[in-house]
Amino acid sequence: MPHKPDSTPCFTPDELDLLGRTADALSAYMGKAVLAEVMDAEETGFEWVLFGAPLDAKDEAEDLVTVQIGGAGARLLGNKGGLDIGSDEVFDCEYLWAIQLSTLEGVRFIKVDQQGDEIAWTDDLREILPFHLSDEPVPNDGDGDEPEDDDEDDPNGDEGDAEDYPPGPSRRLH
Repeated sequence: MPHKPDSTPCFTPDELDLLGRTADALSAYMGKAVLAEVMDAEETGFEWVLFGAPLDAKDEAEDLVTVQIGGAGARLLGNKGGLDIGSDEVFDCEYLWAIQLSTLEGVRFIKVDQQGDEIAWTDDLREILPFHLSDEPVPNDGDGDEPEDDDEDDPNGDEGDAEDYPPGPSRRLH
C-alpha cells in the first residue's frame, strides 16, 4: 500500500485496526495481555505504536526494558489483552517493540526493537508484523458438502463410533 509522505505522518484507520489485531494475536500467542498504544505525533513529528506486556507483581523488571502504557488520553488499540482498563490507569510493561511512521521515500513503517535499533523498514505494514493477519475467510478444504464419511474400511460403517468407547468421567460439579 504505497503512501505519499506528508508533513505529519499518522496511521490510517485500517493500519490502526491491523495493529490492534496484532496486539490481540500476540496476547493469544503469548498467553498474557499485550497492549498497543498509539503515541501522538506532536512529541516526535510522527505517530508510532508501542507494544508492551504488563508486568506482574512477581516479574523482575531489572533485566527487562520497561515502558509505561496507558494513562489519561491514551489511545490503546485492540481488545487490550482482555484487561478492563480505567481511563487514567497506567501499566508498567515489558517493552516488546514499536512501529514508527516515516517520511522517507519508499519507507512508511520502521520497526524498532528493545535496544532502540531500527530493525526493519517497509512501505507495507504487514511485512514487519509477526503474524499474517487477513480479512479473507479461511478456505474450505471440501466442496461445501457435508463432511465425507470414510466407511469404506468398515463394511458395517461403525468403526470408531462413540459406543465403542467407555463413557468418560461425569461432568457434574456435585
